[in-house]
Amino acid sequence: MPLAIAGVLATLFLPFCKWMEKRKVPKVLAVLVCILVLLSAITGIVWLLSWQVSQLASDFETIKQKFTIMLERIQQYLFTHFGISAEKQSQAIKDQQFSFSGIFQVIAGSAVSLLTNLILTFAYIFLLLYYRSHLRKFLLKLSPPSNRNELSQVINDVVNVSQQYLTGLSKMIMCLWIMYGISFSIIGVKNPLFFAFLCGVLEIIPFIGNITGTTVTLLVTAVQGGSPAMLLAIVGTYGLVQFIQGWVLEPLIVGPHVKINPFSTIIALVLGEMLWGIPGIFLAIPLVAMFKIVCDHTESLKPYGYLIGEVVDGKGKINFAKKIKGWFKKRKS
Repeated sequence: MPLAIAGVLATLFLPFCKWMEKRKVPKVLAVLVCILVLLSAITGIVWLLSWQVSQLASDFETIKQKFTIMLERIQQYLFTHFGISAEKQSQAIKDQQFSFSGIFQVIAGSAVSLLTNLILTFAYIFLLLYYRSHLRKFLLKLSPPSNRNELSQVINDVVNVSQQYLTGLSKMIMCLWIMYGISFSIIGVKNPLFFAFLCGVLEIIPFIGNITGTTVTLLVTAVQGGSPAMLLAIVGTYGLVQFIQGWVLEPLIVGPHVKINPFSTIIALVLGEMLWGIPGIFLAIPLVAMFKIVCDHTESLKPYGYLIGEVVDGKGKINFAKKIKGWFKKRKS
């Protein structure tokens, strides 16, 4: 899993690394600069998230009190309609809880595993960038001389699709941060930057992530005493942002680089989660996009590339991205 993550992230920094090397920067130093940039970006995101969580924690007691009241209402509803007493409900919850020592062991084990995988990922990124020419020659040597030109094109396409996906996704997330941040601030949601950050980051998970982020925002706002009008405004914001994202941002920013239909996308996400958990969800789309390119260039695998790819109707699919870009060009002229 760390090697797969490193391979995807290494393609993102490959143009920057080549740019520095063309300006006579030593290869080792260029790769180290890429590692430092990535480390700085991760540190900045963690710091921003910690800052927002600390602000949210200042209202923790209020949230806890209101959550307790809501829980009591739920318990009363279960007792009234299903005859389940509060004692039985509390006992059922206790039976499902871990012991304190068990929770501590799980957290400690997860922290050690996360740190180990993080170190391995950075090490793999460094080695993949530094030995990229050596690895490329190795792959070409596996192919007969007559097929090496086509294999070289496949390698270039695989690297490019990963770059385009990660770059487009990063731009998309930043746009979502801005839209959600402004909208939640206008609505009056407490800690709007935190929930905007949450909704934007969860965009990494197609279809599911944005719904999850909005649901969490609705639940916390409801517990904090948000009015029905505020909750309705959050739902309206979600719908408006999704409309802008699907019909404007995705065609302009992401474009047709990752040509995977929704059915294949969902299957890839499920398989990625089963294999590697949350990191597998992040890796699913770029890895499937890479696999599709290999299928499109391999005669025996072309039916699988067709199955994974976008569905084209009988009249030919209209490239909506080109239509929007053409509209913007006309407006500028």
